[in-house]
Amino acid sequence: MLKSPYHGGHLEVIVGPMFSGKSEELIRRLNRAVIARQRVAVFKPAIDDRYHLTHVASHGGRVTPATAVISTAQVRALLSGQGELLHSEPSLPDVVAFDEAQFFDAGLVPLALELADLGVRVILAGLDLDFRGEPFGVIPELLSRAESVEKLTAICVVCGAPATRTQRLISGQPARRGDPVVMVGAAESYEARCRVHHVLGE
Repeated sequence: MLKSPYHGGHLEVIVGPMFSGKSEELIRRLNRAVIARQRVAVFKPAIDDRYHLTHVASHGGRVTPATAVISTAQVRALLSGQGELLHSEPSLPDVVAFDEAQFFDAGLVPLALELADLGVRVILAGLDLDFRGEPFGVIPELLSRAESVEKLTAICVVCGAPATRTQRLISGQPARRGDPVVMVGAAESYEARCRVHHVLGE
């Protein structure tokens, strides 16, 4: 991959439970980069088709264009000019962003580090904990390697306290620990909960 014209490459990670405003914050940062006339590339996992196939969308309705991908290998090919995204660009974008980073494969970590070393500002947003309250996917390693981390909270729907957990509900009942980790959904399947009110089914 070619080097970015900017030399201040670094990793920024935005985490928190569902409904904490992660995508909203990601979109805010990207809009500022666009206003600064920086070149931006945004990627989202193809599995996340809740609101839009070709945009990152917040629960509040804000959107920004994105490329849906099935792997980090596909991202690497696009950024290297082997795909359709940047085939006419002379170098890397100034900013590369990933939404729902917890759904990306393990190749996201070396790719993010390589981009940062090449001078790219890399912004990643995702869930730090899965529905069981356990560290989610590649997020823990990204957190430990990032220059900047912002952990957002939502509002617990039970008591109104700051929520750090994502409660999964199946037919209105708490999901069980043994249920599949990945299940894409929104308000019909998930709630924000505090530590006290986050529960797993029997």
